[in-house]
Amino acid sequence: MNLRIGNGYDIHKLGPGRPLILGGVKIDHEMGLLGHSDADVLTHAIMDAMLGALSLGDIGHFFPPSDPQWAGADSIELLNRVNHLVKASCWQISNIDSVVVAERPKLKPHIKEMRSRLATALELQADQVSVKATTNEKLGPVGREEGIAAYAVVLLNKYEGINGSDISQTKLMQ
Repeated sequence: MNLRIGNGYDIHKLGPGRPLILGGVKIDHEMGLLGHSDADVLTHAIMDAMLGALSLGDIGHFFPPSDPQWAGADSIELLNRVNHLVKASCWQISNIDSVVVAERPKLKPHIKEMRSRLATALELQADQVSVKATTNEKLGPVGREEGIAAYAVVLLNKYEGINGSDISQTKLMQ
């Protein structure tokens, strides 16, 4: 099989005293997302999709919230680690399609920067990374502005890496 698809999802609660970071971009807003790391739901959903495509579980397996080394972690750095794992396993990203669900702030002005930041981190072209934004039409916790959610789908292509070999997952995550 030369193609794999993974999907990812994440949601975090909004709260005061934290920056709002989505797709590696700091967005001006009176509240940020609460979580063990920087709580970047978009980047987390993309990582989960990448890991899911390889049947490796989710980001909680590799970066458990119970481990203090990941406290306040920059999700773009975690994304780099997951991307290294994907490449070391002889897979490459073909494209990513994602959507962020938030009532506020309006995200359209930040989409281009999010796409660029994610593409750069993943060593992709911007046209390989789709980021869309929508609201939840005032429904549920996202609609009540209690949190922000993100969904992502990733398509991976198999390739022959150096010597066609895999690298230990444990070694990569250290």
